[in-house]
Amino acid sequence: MATLKTSKPPVRRTSVPPLETGYAPSRERPVRAKLRHLAADTDVPPHRHRWAQVAMSSTGVIRMRAERSTYLVPPSRVLWIPPGVEHAVTVVEAADIRTLYIHQSEDMVGPACPSNEQHAWSQCRVLEASSLLRELVAHLPAEPNGPDNQLPGARELSLSHLVLEELRHARAVPLGLDLPQDKRLRGLCEAVLADPARWTTLDSCAHLAHTSTRTVARLFRSELGSTFSQWRQQVLLSQALLLAAKGQPMAHIASNLGYASASAFSAMVTRTVGMPPSRFFGK
Repeated sequence: MATLKTSKPPVRRTSVPPLETGYAPSRERPVRAKLRHLAADTDVPPHRHRWAQVAMSSTGVIRMRAERSTYLVPPSRVLWIPPGVEHAVTVVEAADIRTLYIHQSEDMVGPACPSNEQHAWSQCRVLEASSLLRELVAHLPAEPNGPDNQLPGARELSLSHLVLEELRHARAVPLGLDLPQDKRLRGLCEAVLADPARWTTLDSCAHLAHTSTRTVARLFRSELGSTFSQWRQQVLLSQALLLAAKGQPMAHIASNLGYASASAFSAMVTRTVGMPPSRFFGK
């Protein structure tokens, strides 16, 4: 008897609005913390703030889109988003999302940085989340302002000061995927993001885009300022972070991403980000 093949039903996504009321930071209360549990396949639509934001997760993995880039944020990393930058959230797997809102004065960018350090904080940055930073954030009050708009106590101000110090000294990690404006290249990049192990060469990508290899190479240089190989390496690193956050062993991650051995994958990670996989994955 013949069996009917049924197609896999599409993933049902949920959209929830950003939760900001009662959490605005101020000069008197420079760091505000918020805790929100979101289920997998949940989206927070594009929005922006007057203040800076630090996105992190206690558990689970979130994908952040900010301006023309996309970032995977596991518990071992945080994402700094400057004031006024439009961003959106996609929950890859159920996550407890901790958000910091940080007051920025007109003449200051960054977590209480001197002027010679502020330029680096005027753009999105992926940072290592130290165990101390995670503990400090976990102990910050996460409730919105009450009707009396109470001022912070000495303990909250001390925690806030330490959080800013930890952020300022956190190591930046060269992660983040730029996405192009060109429609042909955008579709190609989305396909590689969905299945990086399948699209391994410039020739295969050119075939997918129904154009020449030379044209695809030119688009990568003009739109993203990199080669296809360099951009795809960032895709592989992002995918590796996701698999590592799920507890997958190194050998499985390497095989899943098309590497012949764990040592070959480890060499690529060390060469690309300047640290061994054990540190890169936050182990």
